[in-house]
Amino acid sequence: MPETPVSDATGVKKCQAKTKAKVRYLRRKKARRSARKAAAPKTKDAPGSESPQEDEEEDVSDAQSMQDEDKGKETQEEVVDSHRKKKRKLSGKDEIGHEEHSIPQTENSSIPVDSKLPSQGSLPSFPEPSAPNAPSKSVLAMQGIDRALVHAEIVDPAAVLPISPLGVDEQTKLSERTRKRLLELGITELFAVQTSLLPFLISQSSGASSLYPTYSSPRDACVSAPTGSGKTLAYVLPIIEVLSSRIITRLRALVVLPTRDLVTQVRETFKAIGKGRGLKIGTVTGQHSFSHEQSQLVGESSTPLKGGTSKMDILICTPGRLMDHLNGTPNFTLQHLRFLVIDEADRLLAQSFHDWLAQVLVACDPRRHWGDNLPVSSPWNDSTLVPTYDSVSPALLQAYLGCRTDVGEVKESSCQKLLFSATYTRDPGKLASLGLRDPKYFIVQDQSEGQPAGSLDLTSERFTMPANLMEHMIICEPSVKPLMLLHLIHNRSIRNALVFTKSSESTSRLVRLIEFFQEASTECERVVLRAYSSDLSASERRNILEKFKAQDIHILVCSDLISRGLDISHVSHVVSYDAPVDIRKYVHRVGRTARAGRTGEAWTLVEEQEARYFKGMLREYSHLERIKRLKVTQKDTESLRPSYQIALQQLKEAYAR
Repeated sequence: MPETPVSDATGVKKCQAKTKAKVRYLRRKKARRSARKAAAPKTKDAPGSESPQEDEEEDVSDAQSMQDEDKGKETQEEVVDSHRKKKRKLSGKDEIGHEEHSIPQTENSSIPVDSKLPSQGSLPSFPEPSAPNAPSKSVLAMQGIDRALVHAEIVDPAAVLPISPLGVDEQTKLSERTRKRLLELGITELFAVQTSLLPFLISQSSGASSLYPTYSSPRDACVSAPTGSGKTLAYVLPIIEVLSSRIITRLRALVVLPTRDLVTQVRETFKAIGKGRGLKIGTVTGQHSFSHEQSQLVGESSTPLKGGTSKMDILICTPGRLMDHLNGTPNFTLQHLRFLVIDEADRLLAQSFHDWLAQVLVACDPRRHWGDNLPVSSPWNDSTLVPTYDSVSPALLQAYLGCRTDVGEVKESSCQKLLFSATYTRDPGKLASLGLRDPKYFIVQDQSEGQPAGSLDLTSERFTMPANLMEHMIICEPSVKPLMLLHLIHNRSIRNALVFTKSSESTSRLVRLIEFFQEASTECERVVLRAYSSDLSASERRNILEKFKAQDIHILVCSDLISRGLDISHVSHVVSYDAPVDIRKYVHRVGRTARAGRTGEAWTLVEEQEARYFKGMLREYSHLERIKRLKVTQKDTESLRPSYQIALQQLKEAYAR
């Protein structure tokens, strides 16, 4: 018979719970009876019969068990109700007026589970996390940069200054003798970088008869100007002008260049400008034996001298050979330097050459000995050196004798550092390694749109190209790239040209292909071309350059060996057969033409798989708009293809041997 649902004081229905308890009770009762029947001895009574007393005791026991079980249920429900009240009290809500919710319970668990989370009204609310605002481009550009670069002097590339042969020139500070020499060489005006730099360098000497500034050490200078803008003449003129007043020969100007060919070119410029001044100009590049170069640099003396000896006023060198003499030539010293010129500075600073820059700076420091890195406070600390004070530089002599100025400081060196490049670096680490002293920056470039006059845009790096340069590019498949070069040579009549490749091997292979083509072709005009790379000896390269300057050679196929600094006036075309992978290499390549106000054209052959990267590189530096694309169709090269196929087959057979 089903039981009627009964509610307790809390209103929780217990019908289901009591029904289960009764089922368990009946099951246990039946099990006990079966056990007693099996264990009881057989009597005369009917089998399975029980005594009335035993039945009564069992009923009492079972009723007590059911009562205890019901009591446990009520106790558990009271615990649940008490737990609910505590939760409401902790959440700050009044018990009255809130609906109670039933709590599901497991069969053997006395811990209640509340289906409703406590209220969050009393907890503090926090804003959602968000990313900070990104810094502006101008702020990022200023991170770690030299503060002097912000105040750089921006020079208009179109600025020129005519040279007056007579009188006093207050603008350039050049003497009348120097101006007459320039006019004799056919130089009638100074370019932008020269008009700005010459007054700055020459005016820092207190007088025409003074080699070193009297009251303060000179400021260093960093110059960034496009190729062909006259950077070499910008440091040759002030060096000649200042050193012309010297009486005793000392090494006072050191010019460091990356290649031997540049050393030869700069030496010719120094000799042409300094003719009749009595200045002794020398070079060390490793072309001659080490002992021969030593005899040209220093005088014959078996005794090491602290002042050193020198046969040169101006030394032009490569960094590797300079280190050899600095560490291995007795009495060779840099303590008298007035000018330290680092041309093509971005390339030289990127190459270590046994840490040449740090050693040169130590050798120029008046507080350090030329042969080691330890400060020298007395001339007697090395008994093997003779302290010939008449040959020691003034600043170094003061350090040797332990003298001090009125403010107790050692006099600094008078060596003035001059850095030049068409692609000057802004790397803070490299600039810091130079130890520049109150540097002044000169930057020759066009003013960008929207930029205040005379201010430098630091958010993006820009390179100024020659004003009269026309730039083109041809996008083609790799298999027909040699054919595109032949099209430029024979269909567009390119002569007096430099063709740049990516390696010495590519240079020689391309020259052989063009020679095979000209042998196979009877209609095309024959051109004279030669390979120019580091595989050739110095004398061979010199002879090839002389013939090219005399226009006996029409086209010079070369690696990047001469892409920096080399000045050949009649070059009218530059072809990048292998597209450059860096904007600086592109700038230096195309800068071999359109120099000193002349016109020129630059061509770049770009393979189809390289086009996206090449365009992106130019677009990053806002230069893509200046380059015009030339489309060469199959019809344009139809007449060249038969001879081209023959040349390819001959080249293949030549390299298969």
